[in-house]
Amino acid sequence: MPELPEVETTRRGIEPHVVGRRVAGVAVRESRLRWPVPADLQTALAGETVRWVTRRAKYLLLELTGGTLLIHLGMSGSLLVLKQASTPGRHDHVDIEWDDGSILRYSDPRRFGSLHWIRVGDPIHRLLANLGPEPLSPGFNGHYLHGRSRSRRQAVKSFIMDGRIVAGVGNIYAAEALFRAGIRPSRQAGRISRARYERLASAIRTVLAEAICKGGTTLRDFVAEDGRPGYFQQALRVYGRSGGPCVQCGERLRSTRIGQRATVYCGHCQR
Repeated sequence: MPELPEVETTRRGIEPHVVGRRVAGVAVRESRLRWPVPADLQTALAGETVRWVTRRAKYLLLELTGGTLLIHLGMSGSLLVLKQASTPGRHDHVDIEWDDGSILRYSDPRRFGSLHWIRVGDPIHRLLANLGPEPLSPGFNGHYLHGRSRSRRQAVKSFIMDGRIVAGVGNIYAAEALFRAGIRPSRQAGRISRARYERLASAIRTVLAEAICKGGTTLRDFVAEDGRPGYFQQALRVYGRSGGPCVQCGERLRSTRIGQRATVYCGHCQR
């Protein structure tokens, strides 16, 4: 699944191509995504102009004059910028054509993503309503995590992946941040000290920022807006490396499952 850095990479990639552009047309070839594409999307977007492109957690937000187009990439979705119309592939479900003839194409082999239209004046969308702070925002720090974790018995990895606690920390970057902070993923969230949460908050910010700079992590299906894959995978220290040597101590990395997710960690470096 594209995680926060992949979504932020996509946001930065498409922004210069769509801001200021007016919608000339919308083609919906497949409306059966995770949630159905709004039946009136073509008419709702017609003539709208993009003011800016933002991100909230793992959601892309195209802010237009009359509302917001909320895009979730799901497990395998991607956005491609095309200079002109081209024959769509099997998994190219939605095209937004701009006034200069260029196309923003939504492709999604597994169809787990979604598009939602939020009109100006509508209440906050349910997908955004209960999200916690952004991990790269000033309000996210160890003091905050420590306060939210008190009396919680769940594993710390599940805790930081809860979007109500912090928005957008997915499986890959949770594992990497916990390794850098020296915290075992299975440790109970409520039994971690404030000082260790300060290290964890710093590690979360660092791995996310590094991944954004390097273009995200190449997954099986994710590509950037111009078709280039991300390449942060070259810097992964634990994720996907079960059985390999720890980059710090050389001990064999272990694997377990937390919250139905595979989790790799170092039994020596993470306590």
